[in-house]
Amino acid sequence: MFEHDDRVIMTLDAGGTNFVFSAISRGEEVVRPVTIPSVPDDSRACLERIAEGFRMVKEESPAEPSAISFAFPGPADYAHGIIGDLPNFPGFRGGVPLGPYLESVFNIPVFINNDGNLFAFGEALCGTLPEINASLENAGSKKRYKNLLGITLGTGFGAGVVTDGHLLTGDNGCGGDVWLMRHPSEPELIVEEGVSIRAVTRSYKLLTGEDSALTPKDIYEIAKGLRPGNIPAAKDSFASLGRCAAHAIVHALDIVDGIVVIGGGLAGASEFFMPSMLEEMRRKVSTRAGASFPCLEMEVYDLTDPKEKAAFLKDETTLVDVPGTGEKVLYETVRKTGVAISSLGASRAIALGAYAYSISMMS
Repeated sequence: MFEHDDRVIMTLDAGGTNFVFSAISRGEEVVRPVTIPSVPDDSRACLERIAEGFRMVKEESPAEPSAISFAFPGPADYAHGIIGDLPNFPGFRGGVPLGPYLESVFNIPVFINNDGNLFAFGEALCGTLPEINASLENAGSKKRYKNLLGITLGTGFGAGVVTDGHLLTGDNGCGGDVWLMRHPSEPELIVEEGVSIRAVTRSYKLLTGEDSALTPKDIYEIAKGLRPGNIPAAKDSFASLGRCAAHAIVHALDIVDGIVVIGGGLAGASEFFMPSMLEEMRRKVSTRAGASFPCLEMEVYDLTDPKEKAAFLKDETTLVDVPGTGEKVLYETVRKTGVAISSLGASRAIALGAYAYSISMMS
């Protein structure tokens, strides 16, 4: 959708160890990415390092950049470009004006957001949502989706919400956050304790009694039978993550009512967490009087499964008569939501989300 927009937007992938700088125009990278070490323990040196990276990208850019847009860890006042006290950036304390600093250096607009928001925005404008709507059109369905819940599974449990092309930021920049919801089986804990890298490793240790230094990748390989280990425990470690994530996703979908797309480092293990996630999303709940309801008003489809995707794409609308008028109106007989795995990958979706967000803010 941005193939005719010539504006160049400089972007940054901000890690605790390295900063990776690039520039995007017409929805594609237009420079070779630049990687330089970060300086997490010295805010002033870190700011200068970030400015240095953008200067290097600007020199290689085919046109004068129109803006800077990127994701940066929080807590933060993203609307004003102020970064708060970051655990993995100990030099950032008391409010660091990253956005205003870069605006003063480059004299162009600077947009900063969190990775969950930008992942969702990238998937809504450039990834899963347009892909699904194109598939619906090709299948002859009249249904189109406008809303998306983007979920990132990795070091933490990130999320973002896009409604009808607009990113939900909220009055305090907290819109779409799910990590702080309650853990379903340990309500004194945040749900992120069950939906993260540390959750998978902890589950495997508890199930096996082994005090190992295995990573989620190692546990995934055990589940696949590619390395020695306890296969049932490895599989159940991911299944536990799926059940826990579903608890938060269901509550978010009660408000968002859209498509769910999952990305992040743990998304590659979807074969082991998707079944439990879908089972939980299809769970029944009841009233004290004994009435039973699905926990979601929509039917849930696994868009990674060809049969379920075909059923999701099936046009189940019909026409009903308007009495006394001779006219007919469309009636959607089945309400549906789908769960997809990102085809863009989190890193590209975040970069495209940052690009698209800056374009939308400057339009």
